[in-house]
Amino acid sequence: MSKPLVIVESPTKVKTIKKYLGDQYNVASTVGHIKDLPAKELGIEVEQGFNPKYVTIPGKQKVIKALKTAAGDATDIYLAPDPDREGEAIAWHAAEVLKKKGRQFHRVLFHELTQNAVKQALSRPEALNENRYKAQQTRRILDRLVGYQISPILWKKVKYGLSAGRVQSVAVRMICERERAIHAFEPEEYWSITARLKAGSPPEFEAKLAKHKGKKITIPDEITAMQIRDALADADFVVDKITKKTVRRRPYPPFTTSKLQQEAIRKLRFSAKKAMTVAQQLYEGVDLGGETVGLITYMRTDSTRISAEAAGEAKDLILQRHGKDYALSKPRFFANKNWTQDAHEAIRPTSVFNTPEKISKFLSKDQMALYQLIWQRFVASQMAEALIDQKSIAIAAAGYQLTASGSTVKFPGFLALYQSADDTLAAESNKEKGQLPEMTEKETLALQKLEPKQHFTAPPPRFSEATLVKELEENGIGRPSTYAAILSTIREKGYVELLKGYFHPTELGFIITDLLVENFPDILNVDFTAKLENDLDKVESDEQEAGDLLRQFYELFEQRLLSAAENMLSVKGLGLPTGFKCPECGKEARIKVGKNGPFLACEGYPDCTWSRNYTRTEKGAIEPVEPAEIESDGEVCEKCSRPMVVKQGRYGEFLACSGYPECKHTRSLHSGGPATSTGVTCPEEGCNGEIMERKSRRGKIFYGCSRYPDCTFALWDKPVDRQCPECGAPYLVEKETKKEGLVIKCAQKGCGYKEKG
Repeated sequence: MSKPLVIVESPTKVKTIKKYLGDQYNVASTVGHIKDLPAKELGIEVEQGFNPKYVTIPGKQKVIKALKTAAGDATDIYLAPDPDREGEAIAWHAAEVLKKKGRQFHRVLFHELTQNAVKQALSRPEALNENRYKAQQTRRILDRLVGYQISPILWKKVKYGLSAGRVQSVAVRMICERERAIHAFEPEEYWSITARLKAGSPPEFEAKLAKHKGKKITIPDEITAMQIRDALADADFVVDKITKKTVRRRPYPPFTTSKLQQEAIRKLRFSAKKAMTVAQQLYEGVDLGGETVGLITYMRTDSTRISAEAAGEAKDLILQRHGKDYALSKPRFFANKNWTQDAHEAIRPTSVFNTPEKISKFLSKDQMALYQLIWQRFVASQMAEALIDQKSIAIAAAGYQLTASGSTVKFPGFLALYQSADDTLAAESNKEKGQLPEMTEKETLALQKLEPKQHFTAPPPRFSEATLVKELEENGIGRPSTYAAILSTIREKGYVELLKGYFHPTELGFIITDLLVENFPDILNVDFTAKLENDLDKVESDEQEAGDLLRQFYELFEQRLLSAAENMLSVKGLGLPTGFKCPECGKEARIKVGKNGPFLACEGYPDCTWSRNYTRTEKGAIEPVEPAEIESDGEVCEKCSRPMVVKQGRYGEFLACSGYPECKHTRSLHSGGPATSTGVTCPEEGCNGEIMERKSRRGKIFYGCSRYPDCTFALWDKPVDRQCPECGAPYLVEKETKKEGLVIKCAQKGCGYKEKG
């Protein structure tokens, strides 16, 4: 009889789990998902109740064979992928491929990878959670329906290769709307007046004008500011009221996934993706001098719950390090917003006695920084409250009231160990204000300086990674475990750019968002998307039928699809309106999308061939970019012998005769000599050119369209005039490598067709 088999999803866990369990169990890995929806088709039988057609992921046949070998004739299989919806799906698919008469499957949840936690989890296995699996499957189906049915419409109307996503498109919309709010913002002038004052004891301090005759004051312009300044210049400044109070500050809860991402972005300058990658390393385990230890609990969680044992361990450490004044008499627990994830704990160290300084030599710089953040936040959550003495002063002068405030830490409590990014900013702000001197009510203060200052209201700020994660979380868009992937995807697709730490939508992002909002207003609606997330939670908690949710969604979505396929404006054809007039013929210049991105082109094409790249002003107005003509290095026109100049066209740079419009000869900038025909027709839609063999400026052979610069199709591999027998692509390519020699293969991404040359 074979040993019981424990299956995890990550190969890096296998060694750790084996060490913890000894020879009692076999351990194997699925290496992530082993089954998924097919890559080249929708994979959803919509008419048959949205039945998903799962297939083995290419390359995973060897993994499945290894799992079957490891299972042997074992009667007990312990499925231990990650304790979340994705992990549940991996577990179900593993059970499906290993199903055998008389074999039992047990679900095991490793919330932390320590020896005790692993053994305890195996001693208390659960049944596979069908509702959690249905919730993951329903999300996958929803995302597939949106992505695989909207994206082809965008390929047809805008550009091949674009994608839409149920959550990613909403995130891009939020960034675009914020940018347009910035464009539309009109700053308003206002003034402030600050008085520098001196009491009977040092130091000097500043007070700001706040009220006039008991009402809040607004100073709209310089004239008003100067009038008030003159009135205050000769006034007596008298302390009207002193208010003192002691405020209790509670510590923050331990980290959830989104809060960890936000704090790592702000304090450590990590990206969300990097934060999750490093957290995964800490969870899966680090070699601490011969022993691999999982240092933190599972890092994908919405929960702030902690175990009583962990709280007790934290109390012991606090007593040792800080004394009884900093320790709690009983543990502090935090309420959860999302109870469906309460099976998880918050992100915390598996043992607080693995202090950052104790294990620092075993960690990389990034691991150490993130571990210290998690460790300090958790320990601080079990420390005493901070006591802050706050003092505010109201000062009367000629019917006006000025205010000054200050605060000092009476007892640091948890602040002795941990301050958030917000705390750090607040501390720096208080430091700039300075301390307030001792004063008494009715005391007369000496005026040292009056400073009127002009200000302008500021536009809403662009999103940083941290603030976008916060906005997504607050609006219920996606789930924290998906945020890092969302932020990476929208950048990789070219819909947004991260410039100096802030998201800016690209022109492509604006175009796609506008088209999707017009044609799929529900899918890109924040409230609609948030409701779907809540409905998925209800599927997991067995309050909502997955089939009902999918039917309700698709009933409206199908109508939108049919309408968009027919009515969505074609950026390839008519283009998007701009209100900008063509300078050559007076017709409207419209936004189109070419190989090198969006550009302006006259709607009168082909009668008018005017086109330009464009940029936007600070107010979002379109501004054509006039191409600079640079004389080429000694190149002359083959037809009229005038000098050739480098010009910028819709497909990039090309050479043109300086005698235009008398001579309209053009030539590819990269044609380093005579071109030779390959006999292959250019595969670009609407192009009747032929693929030519050329030399680059550096002498390297490449293959490009004879209609360049009007068509920029190009290849490094030699095209073969044969249709791909698998995917139907119009051509194949020759490629020679040391390992395989000459092969003929398909150049289309995702198609693996290959044959010997």
